[in-house]
Order: sequence, then C-alpha cells, then structure tokens
Amino acid sequence: MTITPTVAVAPVATSPYLTSVDALIQGLADVGYIASKRIATALYMSVHLQKPILVEGSAGVGKTELALSTANLLGLPLIRMQCYEGLDESKALYEWKYGKQLLYTQILKDRMGEQLSDAKDMDAAMERLHGMGDLFFSEPFLEPRPLMKALREDNGCVLLIDEIDKSDEAFEAFLLEVLSAYQVSIPELGVMVAKTPPLVFLTSNNVRDLGDALKRRCLHLHIPLPDAALERRIVASRVPDIEATLATQLVDFVQSLRTLDLRKSPSISETVDWARALILLNASSLDGEVVRDTLNVLLKFEQDIAAVEPQIVELIRRPVS
Repeated sequence: MTITPTVAVAPVATSPYLTSVDALIQGLADVGYIASKRIATALYMSVHLQKPILVEGSAGVGKTELALSTANLLGLPLIRMQCYEGLDESKALYEWKYGKQLLYTQILKDRMGEQLSDAKDMDAAMERLHGMGDLFFSEPFLEPRPLMKALREDNGCVLLIDEIDKSDEAFEAFLLEVLSAYQVSIPELGVMVAKTPPLVFLTSNNVRDLGDALKRRCLHLHIPLPDAALERRIVASRVPDIEATLATQLVDFVQSLRTLDLRKSPSISETVDWARALILLNASSLDGEVVRDTLNVLLKFEQDIAAVEPQIVELIRRPVS
C-alpha cells in the first residue's frame, strides 16, 4: 500500500507575518524573539522555498528558541525530536505495538484454529496464516514517532530536529528522504508523503561535522553571539522589569567576559538568567559583591569563576558600549 496524498503549499506561507522579512522580524519580536535580519531572511526563505533550515552556533545562542518562537508565531504545533548517539528509525519514525500484536494473537488464537481447520494441506494453511499476519502490520498496530507525526499533520507543523550533530552518520543518511521530499518509506505500508510539508529546523552545536548530502538539502544559518546592542534588546524583551542602566551594565560585563580565555563563555540564555537573578535579588546596579555572589549563573566551570573573580571590579568598570 502506498500513502501518497498531494503535497500542498504550507498555509502558513500566507500568514501576514510572512509577507516580508521586516514583518517577520516584527512578528518574532512580538512573541519575544529578537531576530537579526539575517535570521529573519533565512526563516523567510525556508518557509517560501519549503526548504529545511540548518541552524548552527554555540549552545545558548537561541537556535532551539527560534523554532519554538516560530511555532508560536504561526500558530503551528511543535514536534520535537531530540537527537542522541544510537538514535534509529524505530525511535524517530515508527515502531510496531508488539504488546498489542501479542495480545490480539492470544485473543484470536481459537479463531485462527477454526480458520485453518479446513485447509487442504500445509501450503494452504501457511497461505492463510500469511494473510492474517499482514493484519498485524497495519495502521491500528503502528506507533508513530516524531517524524511520522510531523508528516501526518494535515495543516503542517514545526518539526524541530534538535542537536542533529549528536546522532551518527547512519541516522543522518536516513533523514535525507524526509528532508528532500517530505516523505518516508515504510516497508509494510509503502511510501508516506506529507500532505502539508512541515517547517523543519535542524540545530547543531558543531560537535561533529555534518555530511555534505544533508547540508545540500538545507538552508544554512549560523547564529553568532550577539553584539552589545542586540543583547540589550534581547534582555529587555525577556526581562521587561529590568532598568535600562542595570541592563547596560550587565550586558557590558558579559561582553567583557567573552573577551577572556574561558572554558565556556556565557551565552545569551545565561545573560537572560543572570538578569532575572539580579532582579530577584533587587539589585539596581552592578557591584563587586553582587557579581561575586551570582557569578555561578554566568559561568559553569569553577576554573572560569576562579579566573574571573580577581578581575570583577575591573570588568565592571570596563565600558563596552
């Protein structure tokens, strides 16, 4: 059996937020995501060209959040698949409900005996058993996983394939059919084609190099750490209660930290977390004590904290913007 509905243009392409890149920037800002023109342009092209978008960059720069915000903006369901080493198609695409198959086999055991009682010979009995066996590999016994769920969404969805670089090359190759034709081949059922292509985001932290075949099927977007002006806008959007003076001070401090030789520089998400922590502690400005007490929100390794602590006062006084 081949399941091949007609592929349609995603209805979200007619959304007022997708009439221009500027409209998309404003729409994302309305749902709390401050996008640069490069980010919005890549997303705009991805939707209208029906191409997956591969989003790369260091952890915490907003790759996953871009997919979440896009689903929120366009009013689409979000289907997320977290990648890891050893991920295979049974976890990503589908698997059979073996427990249900076994239960039904036990229930139908007597009935199967009746059906085989008048078989002329072993070949005839095996032929009948073969027909019964096919019933157990049909839709009622199918357990869809994220990829199949995404292809089955009649009105489209946002499919987030998170941290694709953590999967292995075999799984990457398996994805090529989904990314190029929005379809999957199921041995027992045939080819399943998406009625409405999902909007696909793949994220990568560059743990390993991805194959050329996968990259050819995707638009590429690299999200760098933001400059001070953009980071202030992000903080103001995510922490609206913060005073402008404190926001400027903390962003300048974080920007200064990123110039140091640290094992892990603070990301955007950590800047936002720090801003929330400072609001929680009723801080109105940065001083050595409050920075020292909350430095563990920004830095995740003790050796980095130890390296920064002697420089705290100097970093606070060092203007960036």
